[in-house]
Amino acid sequence: MIALGIVVGIALLFIIFIALRRRSPATLRRIPAFDRLNREIGLAVENGTRLHISLGRGNFFTARGGSALAGLALVRRIAERTSVSDRPPIVSSGDAAITILSQDTSQSGYRAAGAEEQFRVTAGRMTGLSPFAYAAGTIPISRDDNVSANIIIGDLGPEAALVAEGADRQDSSLIGASDNLTAQSIFYAASQDPLIGEELFASGAYAGAGSSHEASLNAQDVLRWILIVAILGGSLLKLIGLAF
Repeated sequence: MIALGIVVGIALLFIIFIALRRRSPATLRRIPAFDRLNREIGLAVENGTRLHISLGRGNFFTARGGSALAGLALVRRIAERTSVSDRPPIVSSGDAAITILSQDTSQSGYRAAGAEEQFRVTAGRMTGLSPFAYAAGTIPISRDDNVSANIIIGDLGPEAALVAEGADRQDSSLIGASDNLTAQSIFYAASQDPLIGEELFASGAYAGAGSSHEASLNAQDVLRWILIVAILGGSLLKLIGLAF
């Protein structure tokens, strides 16, 4: 019952903030990585180059699937914004379900822009099922497909170093984010503007994917403050001997 109450409370918060955000858009703090992303999207369209979005190897049947969902929201928005280009973005992943969803998400982005005929199903690729097979299949994309920027957002491990090295050898920009600490440390060292921690899950809001993404950030902030108050309150009660 406690767990059900928490879920219902979060859902109510989410609905309230969606209603508020539809009336007045949220004011988001500046994150350099998203500034770079917007700049790279414009440059790719102007120069006739591609963007490569890699969603990692997350599986929707595990806790690691959340980062891939955040990446899919970004895929749809990028597909919509680059629909005027004759070189559509390429989306790679290491999971069959994510690959299918990335193709469908890209198509919906083109449909929203009124350019569905520009969509190519081959733009969504599964590059490998094991960590290093995934890296080996992802690295050549930067070299062979005229890629000017790589956006890696999802669940990766040590293989992130190989993918980052491949992007660096082609002198293409790299924006990296992961829910894995090993990959986070690699991207922090290798990318020009890394995304840190929960900034990964803010990608949809910063890409302009809709009021629901902005509302989710507000709900997360409320839950974060509730957790902080609960920790401090429990510590205080323990200190004065009222909690065991």
